[in-house]
Amino acid sequence: MTVTTANDISSLVAKQRSYFAKGETKDIHFRLRQLAKLKEAIASRQDKILEALKADLGKPPLEGCFELAVLRDISYAQKNLRKWVKPQSVNTGIELFPSLSRIYPEPLGVVLIIGPWNYPFSLMISPLIGAIAAGNCVILKPSEYAPNTSRLLAELISDTFPPEYIAVVEGGVEVAQELLQCKFDHIFFTGGTRVGKIVMEAAAKHLTPVTLELGGKSPCIVDNEVQLLETAKRITWGKFINAGQTCIAPDYVLAHKDIKSQLIEAIKQCIRDFYGENPALSPDYARIVNLKQWERLVALLADGTIITGGQYSREDRYIAPTILDEVNPHSPIMQEEIFGPILPILSYNTLEEAIEFVNNRPKPLALYFFSKNRKKQETILRETSSGGVCINETILHVGVTELPFGGVGDSGIGKYHGKATFDTFSHYKSVLIRPFWPDFPWRYPPYSQKALQLFQKMFAR
Repeated sequence: MTVTTANDISSLVAKQRSYFAKGETKDIHFRLRQLAKLKEAIASRQDKILEALKADLGKPPLEGCFELAVLRDISYAQKNLRKWVKPQSVNTGIELFPSLSRIYPEPLGVVLIIGPWNYPFSLMISPLIGAIAAGNCVILKPSEYAPNTSRLLAELISDTFPPEYIAVVEGGVEVAQELLQCKFDHIFFTGGTRVGKIVMEAAAKHLTPVTLELGGKSPCIVDNEVQLLETAKRITWGKFINAGQTCIAPDYVLAHKDIKSQLIEAIKQCIRDFYGENPALSPDYARIVNLKQWERLVALLADGTIITGGQYSREDRYIAPTILDEVNPHSPIMQEEIFGPILPILSYNTLEEAIEFVNNRPKPLALYFFSKNRKKQETILRETSSGGVCINETILHVGVTELPFGGVGDSGIGKYHGKATFDTFSHYKSVLIRPFWPDFPWRYPPYSQKALQLFQKMFAR
């Protein structure tokens, strides 16, 4: 949808509020029909979606297909929605007998979803699925850094839904700022921590609840009790898909000193196996989204000794898969999320040392630990905090529909995926239902001593 002024945006929000007030979106049959329409719209445009992702990020078709997993998410919501919307009965307690206590999920109203540029299709559609399932009206703001995908999303949504129900608003920072001036019933933001703070500040003026899917420096700890080849393959894949532009990519590796050199050689070999001697020629290696990000990443190459990679091309927005050694823990590359194909590898002596290193930094969105040792696995789970964890794997926890996904601390607020997305866009209303009879007189003033003793006994149990 094309909007040019603040009045256009305010008018759109007002139209959605009016439409929501009619109550149509609350009907479960309506919600299921809209999910079916969304699914059909995506399924019929799969080739166009892959082309847009290729144009914006140089994504190979297989990596583009990762974003089409939202079709599975829609099917999951369709299958489970009737169960999700049912009121839940809870125990009232003898004190309020006879009565019924129930929890009713209800839609929040008009919600805003602001998407990122790294997975510009799926990270817009995935929260949209839950917002539709929960019965809301939705405004979508895709990233202007992925213009081809943004245009495709605008076309898909406008061809499928009326704007008073679901609309896409395209534009840059100014449009986002105008949207944030409006009052919404929930704001769902995926992006960086800096902008996340701006979103939260704007939302606070309206007391609007937020979900912030941010990021951070997701560590990958490698023990000396591992299967080295499998470990290297999974780290290499998780780090360099989408040219490292993944919020849960391994940001840096902490390798046990006894296996660090072997791990480096194994990752170097995996890079050659995956992308050939010259990854610039590989059809399976993506590109940096724009020159601003490219320049930021090229500057970070100076923060260590390049073991492999390091080549780059401004014209092609290309940076080779790169491993850095001899990285100072206080250097710029260790202070910010890399969000690119550069992997610092540091060493540690004891697991306690590695845990302390991680815990002295902001809580990450993901943590990866490779070890055969069950006791060490339990130690990591018990003594670290992160949005999610993979043991002997990277990235793939995000693909489990029934695992809620989200950050903690600096890496985000709230969670989604599967039912968790429905929950995010729902208010759970507590309801007590009582008959008119019996109506005990002792609850009303003037209070008797007998009533006081009765209450003391009841609440002392």
